[in-house]
Amino acid sequence: MSQNTKKTLNCRGRLVDLSHGPAVMGILNITPDSFFAGSRVPAGGALEQALIDRAGQMLQDGASFLDIGGYSTRPGAPNISPSEEADRVLPAIEAIRRHWPEALLSVDTFRAEVARQAVEAGACMVNDVAGGTLDLQMFETVAALQVPYVLMHMRGTPQTMQSMATYTNVVTEVIDELAIQLARLRALGQLDVLLDPGFGFAKTPAHNFALLHRLEAFRVFDEPLLIGLSRKSTIWRTLGITADEALNGTTVLNTVALQKGASILRVHDVREAVEAVTLVGHLR
Repeated sequence: MSQNTKKTLNCRGRLVDLSHGPAVMGILNITPDSFFAGSRVPAGGALEQALIDRAGQMLQDGASFLDIGGYSTRPGAPNISPSEEADRVLPAIEAIRRHWPEALLSVDTFRAEVARQAVEAGACMVNDVAGGTLDLQMFETVAALQVPYVLMHMRGTPQTMQSMATYTNVVTEVIDELAIQLARLRALGQLDVLLDPGFGFAKTPAHNFALLHRLEAFRVFDEPLLIGLSRKSTIWRTLGITADEALNGTTVLNTVALQKGASILRVHDVREAVEAVTLVGHLR
């Protein structure tokens, strides 16, 4: 994190200070088809306890945020309706809030109406994989809600994004496209924005490695960087393994991201990410 990078987030009246070191965000997928089976958590009825147990373990392991998603964005994932997505995430948010009222919850959605309902249910951050490109009401919605917003880079939709992974210079083009969206957000009065280069979203493995190698270039924005590399195919395809075997590779790339200025690591495995944050912190 550079000296000029914004270091605080206003999460519904609670000030989160990132100046003491990077934070970790745990992934809770309320979906049946997320790419990493270990991240899928059932919700509702008798299965609610599994969600509560997973959330509690992540908080105990040191997660500062929990990111709750009900729409699988793996390449080629099927589309679901906004109502089905809301039916997945809203009960999960409400259940975690009942058991862990102090938990800082993020909703992983590109739909403005789902974001609004999630914040009303208790979420304090919106994580939009589409960076406002798939719902033209998203920016106006988050600006009105005034919760921190994760502006991620993606082209196309989860169903088409990999066909749009064509760049002359992936680093400069991602920066330019994020800059356009960030300017729109600022014009609407949005205060807290985190930037995510969108590893794996309309990116080939070569693009992902180029973005990570030049991650310092994103400091031009002076905004916190949220980095999501956890168990992604760039790791396991490169190593010839599976997502289930990609924890070590995730830790390696998370370590590089931390050394290059990441403010938040979004991960499936919280304890290992917190350990990486701690150890890298001792290098400074």
